[in-house]
Amino acid sequence: MLPSHTPSPAPDAVVIRTGRRGAMTGLPCSVLLVAVGAIGVLGVVVVATGKGEADPSKLVGFVFLLLIGALGVFLFIVNWSNRRTRVLVDTTGLWVDNGKLRNVIPWQVLGGVGLYWSRFGRSRKVYSLELFPVGPIDRDDPVLWTLVRDEEPLHPDLPGLRYRLPFPAPCRQELVTAVQQHVPHIWLGETERAEGHVGRPDIKGHRERTQGRTH
Repeated sequence: MLPSHTPSPAPDAVVIRTGRRGAMTGLPCSVLLVAVGAIGVLGVVVVATGKGEADPSKLVGFVFLLLIGALGVFLFIVNWSNRRTRVLVDTTGLWVDNGKLRNVIPWQVLGGVGLYWSRFGRSRKVYSLELFPVGPIDRDDPVLWTLVRDEEPLHPDLPGLRYRLPFPAPCRQELVTAVQQHVPHIWLGETERAEGHVGRPDIKGHRERTQGRTH
């Protein structure tokens, strides 16, 4: 349950259930990877118990399948834990709600909002909403710290420090439309970036600044 002091979006805010849509896409994939890993586990057990041919190449193959399964378990945990995440858009700003806490990035502190995308494999694309504040950022906000990125700006008038909000591809049109409805004057359009552009939050820096008290 959200704390009583948590600010609230407007009743007519556009609600985009990014976590649920991400889970609908990611969970089947992770289950498939876990099933592949199960084959690897079975193969390793068969070889280890002497019931199968101890072929080194086969053993390496089984171990590889096992690692794929471990990746599937990791992705399952991530998708399941993020299933309640929502993005809400209203006249105040863009709200991020992780199911326990929420916070808002107000429109009034932003100098620009744009869409980044990069290719993932042959046919898929990865999207992120880029929000460029004109003032300082709380890099260790309990809700927003994982969105903070520090990179070279695309334009000299924009800061390098910004919020990067990844979201599932099916949410693209709904999210872009909602943002453009409120802040068309700072919309920067779409830009293709290099593969893997989403990157990772500054976990090490966050731990050092918060003395290990990660949120």
